[in-house]
Amino acid sequence: MAQNLARKIIAAHLVGGEMVVGQEIALKIDQTLTQDTTGTMVWLEFEAMGLPRVRTECAVAYIDHGLIQVDFRNPDDHRYLQTVSTKHGAYCSRPGNGICHQVHLERFAAPGKTLLGSDSHTPNAGGLGMLAIGAGGLDVAAAMGGAPFYLTMPRIVGVELTGELGPWVTARDVVLELLRRLSVKGGVGKIMEYYGPGAAALTVDQRSTICNFGAELGATTSIFPSDEQTRIYLEAQVRGDVWQPLAADPDAEYDEIIELDLSALEPLIAKPSMPDKVVKVSEIEGTPVAQVFVGACVNSSYEDLMTLAMVLRGRTVHPSVSLVVGPGSKQVYTMIAENGALADLIAAGARVLESSCGPCIGMGQAPATGTVSVRTSTRNFKGRSGTADDQVYLASPAVAAAAAIYGEITDPRKLGEPLQIVYPARFAVNDNMILPPAENPGEVAVIRGPNIKPLPEFHPLSDTLSGRVLIKVGDNITTDDISPAGANILPLRSNLPAISEFVFSLVDPDFVRRAREWDGGFIVGGANYGQGSSREHAALSPMYLGVEAVIAKSFSRIHHANLINMGILPLVFTDGADYEALEQGDAWEIAGVHAALEAEQDLTVRNLTQGTTFEVTYSLTERQVAIILAGGLLNYIKYSV
Repeated sequence: MAQNLARKIIAAHLVGGEMVVGQEIALKIDQTLTQDTTGTMVWLEFEAMGLPRVRTECAVAYIDHGLIQVDFRNPDDHRYLQTVSTKHGAYCSRPGNGICHQVHLERFAAPGKTLLGSDSHTPNAGGLGMLAIGAGGLDVAAAMGGAPFYLTMPRIVGVELTGELGPWVTARDVVLELLRRLSVKGGVGKIMEYYGPGAAALTVDQRSTICNFGAELGATTSIFPSDEQTRIYLEAQVRGDVWQPLAADPDAEYDEIIELDLSALEPLIAKPSMPDKVVKVSEIEGTPVAQVFVGACVNSSYEDLMTLAMVLRGRTVHPSVSLVVGPGSKQVYTMIAENGALADLIAAGARVLESSCGPCIGMGQAPATGTVSVRTSTRNFKGRSGTADDQVYLASPAVAAAAAIYGEITDPRKLGEPLQIVYPARFAVNDNMILPPAENPGEVAVIRGPNIKPLPEFHPLSDTLSGRVLIKVGDNITTDDISPAGANILPLRSNLPAISEFVFSLVDPDFVRRAREWDGGFIVGGANYGQGSSREHAALSPMYLGVEAVIAKSFSRIHHANLINMGILPLVFTDGADYEALEQGDAWEIAGVHAALEAEQDLTVRNLTQGTTFEVTYSLTERQVAIILAGGLLNYIKYSV
């Protein structure tokens, strides 16, 4: 039977369920990655499982997000991650080696393999023909322990690329166009599989840009074939031995097909404060710009940095603009230093950062009050940059370069003849900042700083849920809204009591006070609740504050799974009018929860304040029901052994 590429890889790793859209499947995971903002909790969870070594073919712990060291907390976590990972059989990419997705693409990703990462942009590796999926930390910890990864079988969307990119049009514009068409919810429950003559002409860096930013569609993952472009890239990384040709069968079928003519695209940009608010750059030319950031996990490759450097060569950054550049990896940094591009950036007035996520998550380089920042990063959610009234636009390195020169949003086609980036036959391969698993793990002592607190106790779900509505929020609430990022909060990622003080702090500063005074309660959300980052703190902290259920119009994939893993019941309104009628502070009761879940029956919510009732439903497998009743995945694993 003819198959598309995604189904081929799924079939080769299927250990449970059937490949029927909407049904739960279980996949064998070959590789895992963690990063420091999510990885500290992952490793605490892995230790709680009591396993001596990771059981995947390859596990890598990256330290790339919280590199600002204003006190002991970040460096303490770095030492913990380095010691706990190497002791238990993982590689550790040390601070300064680069951003997890860029480094993993360079040094570990392999066509046809499965990768599970505790970061929502893990699909970056799909540019190399890998089935790479972002997930919550507890799912990654379980996979490290040898457990399969469970997910709902997605629809496979074939994206047929024809034509070729025009002058100053980039891979970033490809996925911006899809966001313009589909929105941040358009990829939910889907895998985006790219193919066609247009795809064949794209480099691995360009493909990875599309797969990475595809996370903003809400897609489970994105993937390209493994072909001659893939072979050239892996040979240049001195990893040609892992290459294999992989593609959909010629007559493969898809659940849906999207046609996209690359030749018809022009430079695009996402306006504040959502990645799908996409317009043509030409429509908003002249908008004054105060800051430009080129970097982050999506556009910090050699190709991206060379584009910026070649545009800036012999020019000076506009006096109204602060240009910030973050190379994606030590490899990229080394190469632009050796070929003179770094000197061009510095001479033009760029401020060059270390290889880290940095500004993308508000870890430094926040924009000035009331100003526009043009960024090549992944998200522009309100306040994520570190400035409450930020105006962050998302665009390609070409658009960013034009803005840096002219001091305003400018169509890059005004820069003149398009650039030709020539790849070297061999990249600057040097893995001296990647520590291998310890040969004698018994001799490695895990170092824990005072900011690292033990995991909380997880309690089985009550049969009767009662409490008040703590907060009612609208559509597209992000995990940044629930558990904010930033230089002041992210260092608390291994200290649950401390980081829980900031839940919904950007949305409603009184939320935590109410949760404590009301002894927990319910959270009510709109559509696509929990979109964005995979950070499980957005589920873990509400659990810590006594939340046992979240009722929304719909959930994002990763956050829905995280709620289940933390023992929080994710419920869905059967009638939108019920959402409209309820008020913050209403007292609710949901009785007979256990029997209803086990019988797959809807639940009835009694609104004691208004004297009304309404029905809620859920999308849970038998396994997920068991996890919730047990009080979360850790309890479920313990009870199952």
